[in-house]
Amino acid sequence: MSKGLTNYGDRGFSLFLRKAFIKGAGYTDSALTRPVIGIVNTGSAYNPCHGNAPQLIEAVKRGIMLAGGLPMDFPTISIHESFSAPTSMYLRNLMSMDTEEMVRAQPMDAVVLIGGCDKTVPAQLMGAASAGIPAIQLVTGAMLTGSHRSERVGACTDCRRYWAYYRADQIDDQEIADVNNQLVASVGTCSVMGTASTMACIAEALGMMVPGGASAPAVTADRIRIAEQTGTLAVQMSKDRLTIDKVLTAEAFENAMRVLLAIGGSTNGIIHLTAIAGRMGFEVDLEALDRFGAETPVLVDLKPSGQHYMEDFHKAGGMITLLRELKPLLHLNAMTVTGRTLGEELDAASAPFKQDVVRPFNNPIYPQGGIAVLRGNLAPGGAIIKQSAAAPELMEHEGRAVVFEDAEDMVTRLDDPDLDVNADDVLVLKRIGPKGAPGMPEAGYIPIPMKLARAGVKDMVRISDGRMSGTAAGTIVLHVTPEAAVGGPLAYVQNGDRIRLSVKNREIALLVSAEELAERARVAPVVEPTADRGYRKLFLTTVTQADEGVDFDFLRAATMTGTVPRTK
Repeated sequence: MSKGLTNYGDRGFSLFLRKAFIKGAGYTDSALTRPVIGIVNTGSAYNPCHGNAPQLIEAVKRGIMLAGGLPMDFPTISIHESFSAPTSMYLRNLMSMDTEEMVRAQPMDAVVLIGGCDKTVPAQLMGAASAGIPAIQLVTGAMLTGSHRSERVGACTDCRRYWAYYRADQIDDQEIADVNNQLVASVGTCSVMGTASTMACIAEALGMMVPGGASAPAVTADRIRIAEQTGTLAVQMSKDRLTIDKVLTAEAFENAMRVLLAIGGSTNGIIHLTAIAGRMGFEVDLEALDRFGAETPVLVDLKPSGQHYMEDFHKAGGMITLLRELKPLLHLNAMTVTGRTLGEELDAASAPFKQDVVRPFNNPIYPQGGIAVLRGNLAPGGAIIKQSAAAPELMEHEGRAVVFEDAEDMVTRLDDPDLDVNADDVLVLKRIGPKGAPGMPEAGYIPIPMKLARAGVKDMVRISDGRMSGTAAGTIVLHVTPEAAVGGPLAYVQNGDRIRLSVKNREIALLVSAEELAERARVAPVVEPTADRGYRKLFLTTVTQADEGVDFDFLRAATMTGTVPRTK
């Protein structure tokens, strides 16, 4: 209770006053001598992904008290993907600042981070990394799956699939309303390998979570028991002074990148890992990550790359099963929040058993990592594609550009029956990057133009400087860097230009000469977006590009001390 005392110019009085007020809540002197464990409460009526937060907090408190600690829960902002305008990514850095500053401002010996929906877990890990105290992540867990006309469904890959059916006139108003009632069968995060599930798996791979804590569904006893264990472990971490820098090492980030590739994880995972690593002083080497992909196949058979759901992954043993399969590729000496190494945790885990969700290394669902890194004159700073969820026949493709200048232009023209577009064209959407939108929305999943959808077209090559949901699938090039809004080459693509995609060669090329692009830039120079006040001004002034995690430049570590993955 004596940590971080409010400054009244008299430390003794500051502690005296603090104790007087906290005793007003009924605490005894005995309670106030125990290790203080903060619990970040992100419950919100606007966040059904965190609908079980009250139960989790009670279980964490129980675990803390059983271990002799004093639990203190406190609120921070909560972000839900579907309830955040203009996009949840726009608010991720704000949530990370809220988390960091409240952890710094209030007395605690360790902190439990309760998050779930897409941007909350990375925001919390970013904030905790900067705050520097012992920290442990608890996720809210995935929702259960529902059933529509005897077909198992879950958010949100099936959301997109049924909406595509509806846009193509393959189902009617009544059926789309019926399926809407079944896609989200309980509180919790998306039941597929979207961004929320990806970040849960990554948090466990980083060593920041109770072993087995990534996969338990939100409304199960397993999830509550994990919460209790998390509270107990937080007390031990505080006693051992197991600070976050001892867990978030270069080895931990390399393990997490292996897992990202092996789970067919969300493309958003790269941006979030880059941001978390940046808080610890590490740069992410996309080329080295791509080389990892050549030797790290997709092993987890979950939508959108496969067929199963998160509850199936949990029944198959969750991350322990996957990590055991990846063991030859992992840094087994990486420290975890348990105080034991990853290798020690795997040795102590229950014996493997027969299951069909995590494939053996010699029988992968996809032979390479789920994500490939692209370069070329259209993306000098890099771009990515989720190759495990793309159409094989489009991975090597050249086509005519059909260009939308921004999201509003796309909404206005995409479904126009007179739009000049064919199935072998390349859809290009500009100005949905970090500054262009702002906030880099998940608009990179450009819908198939309605007249093509109704003609049976299921996929096209699509390119943008934005993101897409981890629940989405398609031949979609994302995170084109630099973005159009800051004058990247994407800004100067015109209708009718030829674009070549070669995933095999890791290339995304605009087949226009450098001289022509320079002339286009001279004739119509880009004016970067600005704002007059508030958070938007802060965002537009300081946000970095995708290759630096879309973090604020002043929040990254003052000195970059290393690169991950390390070039071998």
